[in-house]
Amino acid sequence: MTILPITLYGDEILEKKTKQITKVDDKIIRLVKDMIDTMHNANGMGLAANQVGSNKALFVTDLGGVKGYEDESPRVFLNPKIVEQSEETSVIEEGCLSIPSLRGEVERPKGIKLIYQDLELKEHELYDEDLLARVIQHEYDHLNGKYFVERIEKDEFKKLKKSLKKIQDRKMDVDYPVTQKPK
Repeated sequence: MTILPITLYGDEILEKKTKQITKVDDKIIRLVKDMIDTMHNANGMGLAANQVGSNKALFVTDLGGVKGYEDESPRVFLNPKIVEQSEETSVIEEGCLSIPSLRGEVERPKGIKLIYQDLELKEHELYDEDLLARVIQHEYDHLNGKYFVERIEKDEFKKLKKSLKKIQDRKMDVDYPVTQKPK
């Protein structure tokens, strides 16, 4: 079990689009296992590869710790692409391991259709309208260089600026390993 340090708001890798995975090798398998361990250690529901310093188009989810989802086990999504979104939206409070302690109300499509690959690069299609859809959209944003705070109302975002600067400067307490402040 390897717990990886989580990159924080303002780190360059979180603001860039990730690269497609064309080959699954031992490095990718190890990265996935380490990401799941890291996500569990930080009590997260999802984790994108760029949140642990990798530029790969990959995220993991695990809703098993959420009431009503106890039977869920970790899932792996390689090269995901949201191909449909419902017109119906919902507003739910979100948080993020790369933005510790901050939360915000985010409006997103209620349902999504996702095309993705598994660790054998076999393609799958998934449609969801529940919590998994929300988590997938959040992690998918990460793979495209977006933070959830970019989706909250401008007035609310302004209120978070000072706290975001503290996170960027590593001037806050976090109970899981994080990367050093970039130079």
